[in-house]
Amino acid sequence: MADLIIRSSTPADVAALLEFWKSAAEGTSISDDEDGVGRLIARDAEAVIIAERDGRMVGTVIAGWDGWRCHLYRLAVDPGARRQGIGAALLEAAEQRFTALGGRRGDAMVLERNELGQRAWRAAGYAPEPQWRRWVKKF
Repeated sequence: MADLIIRSSTPADVAALLEFWKSAAEGTSISDDEDGVGRLIARDAEAVIIAERDGRMVGTVIAGWDGWRCHLYRLAVDPGARRQGIGAALLEAAEQRFTALGGRRGDAMVLERNELGQRAWRAAGYAPEPQWRRWVKKF
């Protein structure tokens, strides 16, 4: 893991993030476009945490903080680099960010069909809360 670099995003990362998520992330979002990711980075570049190895993106997580709650999105690891501690390193960086900001609990959005992702989240100490459902409205 000594060769793993964990860093915050920059505006120059937008295209690479979108390309990375096509192969490493499960599912897509309405904001998976240059404008959406660009707005996120412009608003809070530290929220997008990137893992690199040998100058290549191998993992990401979005650690969003709204001043009240800590939200985790897009935990994604390159399929060829999984089970090497990259996801754990990204979550540790996200949790350190949240703690420094005053956060006390993180929540993650995990697709029900993403069994591999669910195992990774459980291994990191997260658990589903069955009493909650996500409600959405597109606009």
